[in-house]
Amino acid sequence: MNKLELMKTANEVRKSIVTAVHAAKSGHPGGSLSAADIFTYLYFKEMNIDPADPKKADRDRFVLSKGHTAPGLYAALAHRGFFPVEELLSLRKVGSYLQGHPDMKHIPGVDMSSGSLGQGISAAVGMAISGKLSNEDYRVYTLLGDGEIQEGQVWEAAMLAGFQKLDNLVVIVDNNNLQIDGAIDEVNSPYPIDKKFEAFNFHVINIDGHNFDEIDAAFKEARATKGMPTAIIAKTVKGKGVSFMEDKAGWHGKAPNDEEYAIAMADLEKAGEALCQK
Repeated sequence: MNKLELMKTANEVRKSIVTAVHAAKSGHPGGSLSAADIFTYLYFKEMNIDPADPKKADRDRFVLSKGHTAPGLYAALAHRGFFPVEELLSLRKVGSYLQGHPDMKHIPGVDMSSGSLGQGISAAVGMAISGKLSNEDYRVYTLLGDGEIQEGQVWEAAMLAGFQKLDNLVVIVDNNNLQIDGAIDEVNSPYPIDKKFEAFNFHVINIDGHNFDEIDAAFKEARATKGMPTAIIAKTVKGKGVSFMEDKAGWHGKAPNDEEYAIAMADLEKAGEALCQK
């Protein structure tokens, strides 16, 4: 998939995020939208996966450590063919397998149940260690929120990953600078994020998390890095693509009403039309 195709796909993923959260009348749109380009790149370009065989032994693994942004993961999985896109309308509904957080027992393509912040990266480190012990060549990816990295467990996992030289592990931090209570540097600043991961023996790459050229280059650099895990610090905008949600902490965990939904979809339709002119 080329850059323009990735941009178009990411826009469709964003439409599905907004549609799912609106249908559920609850959920987390802000961080799902900020990570939409990362989700799109992982599932449509980077990872060795097969929607027809979600549990194939040599597949690459992904753990959504910031599990509340499940709408973003579900949208990417649906558009990639793991389940019908129409199923996204059942998000958070009673009886739906698309719960508010990822569930590995019921959702095709989900490798780890997650939601309790800080724990996903530990699971990813365990998967990466398992791959090394078994001489498997699959890679493991995990996406963290920048508020999430205030959790101490994140750094315990990072210490072990660096010590074990897990070059089959890529940690991505969605650095949109906002968490539920406001700006991360006003709540409990984790900055400088890159220097912290470097201190735990990670190869660190800073990128614009909405620029597919930079995203592509970073994942290629991570793949070429040997003897240490990689951390990609992706600078993003919370609520990216929806005018009234962008860079607003209030949209961390709130669903748009009907009027707001119409505005959001109009924003994304306009963005999609602009991409079609390229």
